[in-house]
This record gives sequence, C-alpha cells and structure tokens, in this order.
Amino acid sequence: MTRIYTLTLAPSLDSATLTAQIYPEGKLRCTAPVFEPGGGGINVARAISNLGGQATAIFPAGGATGEHLCALLLDERVAIDTVDAHDWTRQNLHVYAQSTGEQYRFVMPGAALSDDEFRRLEEKVLSVTSDSILVVSGSLPPGIDVSKLCALVRAAQKSGIRCIIDSSGEALKAALEIGNIELVKPNQKELGALVNRDLTQPDDVRKAAQEIIDSGKAKRVVVSLGPQGALGVDAGGCVQVVPPPLKSQSTVGAGDSMVGAMTLKLAQDAPLLDMVRFGVAAGSAATLNQGTRLCSLESTQKIYHYLRN
Repeated sequence: MTRIYTLTLAPSLDSATLTAQIYPEGKLRCTAPVFEPGGGGINVARAISNLGGQATAIFPAGGATGEHLCALLLDERVAIDTVDAHDWTRQNLHVYAQSTGEQYRFVMPGAALSDDEFRRLEEKVLSVTSDSILVVSGSLPPGIDVSKLCALVRAAQKSGIRCIIDSSGEALKAALEIGNIELVKPNQKELGALVNRDLTQPDDVRKAAQEIIDSGKAKRVVVSLGPQGALGVDAGGCVQVVPPPLKSQSTVGAGDSMVGAMTLKLAQDAPLLDMVRFGVAAGSAATLNQGTRLCSLESTQKIYHYLRN
C-alpha cells in the first residue's frame, strides 16, 4: 500500500483538565492533567493509526515538552521522524468547566523555526519514496511564511510525492495555486473565500468545488458541512454523505479524524464515495468523545457500515 507521511510545523503538547467552575482571580482547583500529542499532521497520523493504518509523523521537537510529545506518540505506536529544535515545543491547555459544560482552549503560538531547522525538515520530506502521500496540516509557526511552505510542496510534488493540504486562509489559497493537490477539505465558509463569493444557494457549494477541480488546482475537494456531513467532488462527479443523528460531545478531533480516514482510503485507491463515507464516519466517531480524543476504530466502523447500507 502507498506509504503515508504527515508534516506538522507547529506541533504541541496538549494538556487537559477539569475544574468545577471558572471565575477571575481565585485559585481554580483542577484535576490531574491528561497529556496528549497535538498539532494537525500529528493528529492525522494518530487517527490513521487508530483506524489500523500506518503513517509517519514528521515534525520539529524541542526541549522537555518535545521529548514528552515524542514519548506519547511512541506509546501510541505512531512512527515519528523528528528534527531537534532549539525552542521548546509549545504546550496548550484545555480546561473543562463542570458547572457549565463549557470547554476553554488556551492555544499558545507555535515554537519558532530557524532556517536550518526548516531545511532539515524539508530534507526529511524530500527523502521519502516517490508516490508516497504527504499530508501537510496545521498552522505555520513564527519564522515560516506561506512562500516557504509552497516551495516545499512544489519540491515534494517534483519528487513524485502526492500532497494533501489541510489548512485554511492564505496558506490553503497559496497551496492551491501550485496545482495538482491530491485533496483539500475546506468548510463552506473557507470554500467561499477560495472562490471569492458567498455560497448561499443549495448548489453553490458543488459549483465552487467543481471550479477548483476544473482549474486543476486540486484533484479532490471534500467540503465539510458540519451536521450535514460532507460534499465530495472530483473529475468523475459529486457525492454527499450525511451522518446519522448522534449526540456530539466535542468537535475538537473531528477534522483531523476525517482527514486521516480519507487519506487512508486514498492510499488504498478507494473511489470518492467510499473515501468520503469513511471520512464522515471517522469525523462523526470523534464527536462522540469528550475533550480532544480522536476517532476510535470500533465507532468509525459502526458508522461506516451504517452509511454503506
């Protein structure tokens, strides 16, 4: 099967805790923190591992937080390929207030990357075998602009690597200008920004996604529609997959779970409908969990079989 790699330029060590209520100035007594790996590409690799696949996560790791992040991933049996970084890997904090059921997410800026550290990450990416899939996901850290990311994607494509971009804003728009991207997963608002118009009519989303396909910018566009599932478009047509009604606990891990599942199916040369079904199943499975947990294989398979019937 096609080998899968992910690239995360701004990884994180995520800590989660519970407290009775949140109020200013007082001491908030919290439960012992639970630590989990974080960062877009890292979570995509974790989701793929949860679903029975294999992916290697490429990322910079610095300081004690970086060491902790690597140890957590190895505990989950996720393959890693890291570059030693000078700055410590950032640590994010998620706090769940029991009195209100609200979740507060404190997200720190990514650790800065030097030119040399980025170059070493680039060398790792370009050393993977031709026809591998590379998922570039997550935010850009200080010191790295969109032009550097695009240069890396161009070089990867030139080496025969198939690139998936899971980003937003200027980074996604610039990556699509490169062309021939294997898969992008914008939501409806992000898709509207890409085509420079509001998508208000029922068929507007399909038409906008089709424009991106026809222009050669991407081979597949899967538009996330929240509770309405997802709309997938490629050169062969259009599919929409609506998930079953479920009681959502948290949507935090849904996007990365969906991308991981779709990447796994893409590596298996699955058709668009099957890829979108599996992606929606994994994304929906992630919402069944509280906090930042990703999809499980059992829940994903149950929803996937439901969608196939």
